Amino acid sequence: MIFFDVTKAGKSGHRSGLMRVSVRLEQELGTAATEVRWQDWNRTVARDDWFLTAELFSEEERPGFSEFIRTRPCHLAAIFHDAIPLRHPHITWPQSVARHPGYMKLLAGFDRVWAVSEASRRDLLEFWRWQGVAKLPPVEVLSLGADFNGMARVTARVVPTDAARLLCVGILEPRKNQAFLLQAGMALWDAGMDFELHFAGRVNPHFGPPILARLKELKRRYPGLHYHDAPDDAAMAALYANARASVFPTLAEGCGLPLLESLWMGVPCVCSDLPVLRENADGGGCLTVAPNDLAAWTETLRDVLTDEALAARLQNEATTRALPTWRETAETLAG
Repeated sequence: MIFFDVTKAGKSGHRSGLMRVSVRLEQELGTAATEVRWQDWNRTVARDDWFLTAELFSEEERPGFSEFIRTRPCHLAAIFHDAIPLRHPHITWPQSVARHPGYMKLLAGFDRVWAVSEASRRDLLEFWRWQGVAKLPPVEVLSLGADFNGMARVTARVVPTDAARLLCVGILEPRKNQAFLLQAGMALWDAGMDFELHFAGRVNPHFGPPILARLKELKRRYPGLHYHDAPDDAAMAALYANARASVFPTLAEGCGLPLLESLWMGVPCVCSDLPVLRENADGGGCLTVAPNDLAAWTETLRDVLTDEALAARLQNEATTRALPTWRETAETLAG
């Protein structure tokens, strides 16, 4: 029996990357798993049962969880996303910065850990070595699914020719680097280019309001600028259907699901040249650009918007390359 932890996912109303992992995994695990919430945990478990969590946790949020890990009444497995609060504390919620080291220490008490990328795997192992953890559980890389909405993959598409549209998906916050992308967009608009730049995502309540205010301010000057507040999966599918390319100028990721999800919809992606993103971008359908290099980003976006041969090549790669699915992710865990 797999007891699947939905302590946070069961009450969340948004679809962050972490919530996406929990929701899609539970859907694909189906009857192979039974959902549980820590506040209601009173299960009698067998030694060969598994407790599986894809969530972040702490003793403060889950009283008794440290003892549960120490005694291990059943097998424990976890999905590790990233060490971003440790690597980028200045752009991470202070609460997350304070609690993340404790969370990563607790992971060492699990029987198995899956990291969502090789980059995240290295970060976790390096943290444990730095902490002097003597006994390490096995840590393997888990490929996350690209099929975010459960729809069939787009393998052929006709991009509307009435307007050139770029789509940036992600929560409004400094890590996702929307403020930088706005600079690139302004440079292209000021040079006379006619295109639309769409931002889609909720607002980080701690860091996001200034970015949203900047979007609204620039919207008055640039009619091609658009913001979509926390669109659902159906609305996201419509945005992808009208996009020439997605744009992902992020500064740090655990995996980079927007890149995979864009490719699933048949939409090429221009993304930051980060090792974690190269793990998936190098498979085709993507262009990587040095983070925060304004000249390089402006030139690359101009090429994507105007070079029909380049756009056709990227779209062909996006619609034909191999992509992981959430069913495969669930099968890896259940196996």
